[in-house]
Amino acid sequence: MAYFLISGYDKAESITVSKNAETVYYLQSGVYSTKENMEKNMSDFEHYIYNVEDNKYYTYVGMSKNKKNAEKIKEFYKQKGYSTYIKEKITDNKEFLTILGQYDELLSSVKEDETIKVICNQILAKYEEMVNNEY
Repeated sequence: MAYFLISGYDKAESITVSKNAETVYYLQSGVYSTKENMEKNMSDFEHYIYNVEDNKYYTYVGMSKNKKNAEKIKEFYKQKGYSTYIKEKITDNKEFLTILGQYDELLSSVKEDETIKVICNQILAKYEEMVNNEY
């Protein structure tokens, strides 16, 4: 009976807890076992954010609410010789999501590498300021 109950949770759909929550596409650059290793390997990037999960450091070099923009950022980094992975996460910081939407509009209309890079750095800086400082 316990197996039946527990196995049902694997198939259950998740629900959004906050009405302000939205899906954000994060561009993951790497996973590292130590902070020192992460800092050494991420030294090529002007700006990045990281999250610690299960004692591992996950690094992100871009984000967007728009899947096409996430693909654009991924292609930008691919052309520079970096592999990135798009990860979907839920974010509920309404102010940040509003600003991210504004950056998404800009990102949708640009093609120049330098502009894409500047926008990504601005988004990451705003994320650090508005979301990471919450914790």
